[in-house]
Amino acid sequence: MSDVHMVLGTPIGMPVQVRTATAFMAVFSVPVSPTQALIAHTGLELLQYRPGRGLCTLVFVDYVDGDLGPYNEFGVCFLVRDHARRGGGVPQDLRDLATGGAGALIHQLPVDGEFTRAAGRGIWGFPKVLADFDTDHSSATKRGTVSCDGALIAELSVAPGLPVPGKGIAASLAAYSHLDDVTRRTTWDMNPSGVRTRTGGATLRLGTHPIAEELHRLGLPRRALVTSSIPDLRMTFGSAEAVTPGPRDPDL
Repeated sequence: MSDVHMVLGTPIGMPVQVRTATAFMAVFSVPVSPTQALIAHTGLELLQYRPGRGLCTLVFVDYVDGDLGPYNEFGVCFLVRDHARRGGGVPQDLRDLATGGAGALIHQLPVDGEFTRAAGRGIWGFPKVLADFDTDHSSATKRGTVSCDGALIAELSVAPGLPVPGKGIAASLAAYSHLDDVTRRTTWDMNPSGVRTRTGGATLRLGTHPIAEELHRLGLPRRALVTSSIPDLRMTFGSAEAVTPGPRDPDL
């Protein structure tokens, strides 16, 4: 029988289904040393796509129809090594990138709905906080602004890209989170269609909110490595399990 979680008096069965969503994102290169220091409390290791550089994704998602209702979300995510793997260097990191062995650490996750905030924190340990959004997912150039407590976090626009054949970035990923001193791993299945992608194509403005200041310290805004938009996205989130990463690679 599926797990059932009570969220603000409402039962939520697992896995959680997202039937309709749209998203756009930008991937940036970030330096390993300050980024690893930022996520050190999780016990996870930053994946390096080349020596001394990791990957940070900023993503806006509009959840249109799903088990947690409609809401907007902004994510700050880092690609990380599997919690059970220590070290291995860039060659192993690239192999994991190619074979789906990498994970995504959901580092920051502002949303605009109290129910999804409670569900995200209570079920998966996702660091959801309430924020204000102004987004445009329908125009050729996608735009999103997110603010919290009256302070701008980020304003991101993504220019149109080229169609990606087939399912594009369909994948099953390990989504990591850290809340209340516990690092958790959740299976996250994505089924997108209509994906468009390109090199560059992002315009990013950061504000004065502490989340923005974190990104400033990582050298953002800078030119994006790649941007993507997904007009039709379905997702499934499984149950979360607590994990205990081993000793960190001393070279990070």
